[in-house]
Amino acid sequence: MMSIKALAGVPRWAVLAAHAVPLLTLPSGLWRLALVAGLPVTQDAWHHGPGGMMSTGEAVYVVSLSVVSELLAFLTLGLVRPWGEVLPRRMPFLGGRPVNPVVAWRTAFAGVTGLCALIAWGFYASAAGLGPGIPASPAQEALVIVCYAPLLAWPVLLAAVAVDHRRRHTAPGARAGALGQ
Repeated sequence: MMSIKALAGVPRWAVLAAHAVPLLTLPSGLWRLALVAGLPVTQDAWHHGPGGMMSTGEAVYVVSLSVVSELLAFLTLGLVRPWGEVLPRRMPFLGGRPVNPVVAWRTAFAGVTGLCALIAWGFYASAAGLGPGIPASPAQEALVIVCYAPLLAWPVLLAAVAVDHRRRHTAPGARAGALGQ
């Protein structure tokens, strides 16, 4: 069985939840990269330029969205891993400094709020017909659902891991001084 290095005192469920988040964001990012590559993940409604490809600006935006989403999801691991307590020494200017746990869990809860807002907007926009209205075959629609549905778990898992992080750092006997509180 694979060993996942986590902080002492972190429940196994929190470690698994934190590690699941980047995996849950991966399918939607891969779908967007396939879209940029011109693969038939949807009809040609998004392909505007010569040759049926996205413009360079659109492609940069879509790739950037995928990269930023994955990096933000990866930060969930900081709530259960040692580098989330003390920044790695290899980081310029900040390396070796402790991470304030209050800032960490408050930032995580802000992320939960933002993700919930994005999900709510997505449902609203879809119901109101405000989206791009991309025509797709049933297989393409199923692919979009399979790739994007896991994102619904992101705020739930992030909230659970953030609650555990807060519990560990506010419990009696927590190492407040060592963690930069």
